[in-house]
Amino acid sequence: MDWTDLIDAGFDLLGHGGTDARAAAVRGVEATVTPGEQPVAATAGRHPDHFRKGVLVLTTHRLLFLKDGKPPLPVALAAVTDTTVTRTRLNGEVLRVVALTGSHRFEEVAKAEFFAQQIREAALAARRAAAEPPTAAPAAVGPGADLLDQLERLAALHAAGALTAEEFGRAKQRLIG
Repeated sequence: MDWTDLIDAGFDLLGHGGTDARAAAVRGVEATVTPGEQPVAATAGRHPDHFRKGVLVLTTHRLLFLKDGKPPLPVALAAVTDTTVTRTRLNGEVLRVVALTGSHRFEEVAKAEFFAQQIREAALAARRAAAEPPTAAPAAVGPGADLLDQLERLAALHAAGALTAEEFGRAKQRLIG
């Protein structure tokens, strides 16, 4: 499955979104894809801060919320600690994703329980991958070794989507001095 197929599946569940909206969503996601990130699943839902529904896209690294051609709202999977589904009369199936960065609630989610299970599995895989020590790089020796290790950890968090480019830049400047 490629990005176009995945986003089309989400828009099909959404029930609207013309060719231009789909193409804009694909461009928005492809512009933010990190190396090694692959599409996993998509569904439709509504973020409580928005009136209209959007598309939830699950990747191997992040959960993205796409709406009206705006930049995707990302949640890094390595930071996800809990995912639950409840049902209410007013909001239908409600998907709640708790991450180290905060809690995210999506309402009227299509196929919410199945999608939640996919998030749980992808988050577990992302946490395991983040916990694995790098195997290719030899250990650095010398006074700058600690600084290099810290910069590598920051770069890994940025690549996983846990830090924005701005946050990464600020943290890097603090380390370098």
